[in-house]
Amino acid sequence: MNPSRKIITALGLVIIIVAAALWWFIPAQPLPARVDIKETATKKETIEQYNSDSASLIPSHHNLQPQDAVDTFLAQHWKDPIAPQGKPPAHFSAHEASLAPETCGQCHVQQYQDWQKSLHSKTMGPGILWQFRLMPQADANQCMKCHAPLAEQKALIAQAQGWPNAPQQKPPAYVPSDLGHQGLVCASCHVRKHQRFGPEPLKEVAAQLPHDGFTIAPAFEDSRFCATCHQFPQDGPRTNNKLREDTYAQWQQSVFAKNGQQCQSCHMPDRKHQWKGIHDQQMVTNALSTQLTREGNQVYVDIINSGAGHYFPTYMVPKVIVELRYHAGNEKKFSVIATDTIGWNVDVSLAQERTDTRIPAGEKRRISATLPPDVDNKGSIDIHLTVKPREHYERTFLSVLDQRDKLDAETLTLLQAAYDEAVATQYQFNLRSYSLTGKN
Repeated sequence: MNPSRKIITALGLVIIIVAAALWWFIPAQPLPARVDIKETATKKETIEQYNSDSASLIPSHHNLQPQDAVDTFLAQHWKDPIAPQGKPPAHFSAHEASLAPETCGQCHVQQYQDWQKSLHSKTMGPGILWQFRLMPQADANQCMKCHAPLAEQKALIAQAQGWPNAPQQKPPAYVPSDLGHQGLVCASCHVRKHQRFGPEPLKEVAAQLPHDGFTIAPAFEDSRFCATCHQFPQDGPRTNNKLREDTYAQWQQSVFAKNGQQCQSCHMPDRKHQWKGIHDQQMVTNALSTQLTREGNQVYVDIINSGAGHYFPTYMVPKVIVELRYHAGNEKKFSVIATDTIGWNVDVSLAQERTDTRIPAGEKRRISATLPPDVDNKGSIDIHLTVKPREHYERTFLSVLDQRDKLDAETLTLLQAAYDEAVATQYQFNLRSYSLTGKN
């Protein structure tokens, strides 16, 4: 085994395993029938059509309960591997057949602009590409189940990496040459065999739409759609017997699920294709509320996960460092009277859990501190946060950079870029300030 491969083996392919979820295998099922609605170009499947054959199509060895319409749709929609699109219908124009996100953006302007700024458009960045240079194709294909799931994307990546069984022919005209590096593209969620799928339209659509319209699927507004990549199965990889990707199950246990608030409610408000989360200051602010109580020179601050429908943060990659900063009077100068870290701290090999201080939905974490003996009761306390959305990646990338002499130049360049990108995501802000006079 060469030295570069030893690096990845030692790390246990940690980054990709954390970031990419496994899909459940369900045998192929026919796509739901398309039914015209009001003579428009949209189509809608019915629950009856979903359920008609589902029981007989599911093998007994999976031990699955009968599925409802959403489960049945998703079993086919996210079937692993996603089949190639195949030859476009003869009457499709080049634009109608294209899988390029920028082509979608010519009509879906706002969605495309939002997607460009989202993490979904960056799932094939240097953080994953440096690892592809050091791992077997089979392992990389596991990662691409979520990072670049289309068959056409996998083929392009195989060609770029020079893998032995990469296709020799050029991609068809409807596949842009850079599709493999564009991440979770529009077609990843919305296109199967050149058919378009999406949620119920919010307003009446034109009678004639490009690409034969689209099929309405309620699954697009259901948390189970997101669980495909944001939930490991029960036999998935664990640390300290905890699934490394468990967001959907965390949501199921929350009041958000009981109230019917889906993942899309917070991460796609008004159907915005932004998927904001821990990287966004406003999302963190919305997730947390605080309470301060004082007993003499002792103060207690409760950090409450009141706004996230899952753990805060949900998995091991991010960390949030909390500082309680005491200001005397109106002075800008402060002293740090307490520090705490919220997150799941796991070593870079993913073998050992160090601490797990994540806050489940609706619960709190208490931080206590002692005020100085000469406390100024006209002073104040700031709850200051340093958010490190990719803290686990930072540590892992650094551990490999320490072995830079074993890496080739291109791999090292990608790795350094990945580390720099991870560090650049950090940000700081005051979550709340409390006056010691009790007037806040």
